Amino acid sequence: MSSDTGERRLLPVFLFLSALGFAGIAVDEGYTSKAIIPVKGDKPTYGLGSTERPDGKPVQAGDTITPPAAIQLAIRQAKAKEAAIKRCITAPLAQYEYDAFVSLSYNVGETAFCGSRLVAKVNQQDYAGACAEILRWRFFKGKDCSLVENQKLCGGIWTRRQGEAARCRGELQ
Repeated sequence: MSSDTGERRLLPVFLFLSALGFAGIAVDEGYTSKAIIPVKGDKPTYGLGSTERPDGKPVQAGDTITPPAAIQLAIRQAKAKEAAIKRCITAPLAQYEYDAFVSLSYNVGETAFCGSRLVAKVNQQDYAGACAEILRWRFFKGKDCSLVENQKLCGGIWTRRQGEAARCRGELQ
């Protein structure tokens, strides 16, 4: 099946996160060697946005990670998000859509992602509607991160969602 842009779509089982998709996640998450709380009220993270250590336990204050270990952990976590996407999305996807969905799932978690309206829309092959749904994931602790007054608190979430939506639409290949 072809997309509106002429891109070939494949069932998710045949897709894997591209290098460009992984690089996008790495840039969006940023690297930190020491555990931080990225946004007040959030969970501690380190590496490339990981909230879990390699052993599966939650990241704690004082935890550290090297760049190679952070990359390995992020790859493992991205693969878990991919496995979830392959279970919950049954419609064929273009590579750029798949990459955008892995990035969103990496950030919001596979349970929230798979239970979303976005997945329902993509499974109905409403690709434009599914990509538009990404922009609905703009809230943090009840605050709308797209609003100017919340930019300091969580503006990075809104910037990320705009990039993911653009990638999903095939604008950032």
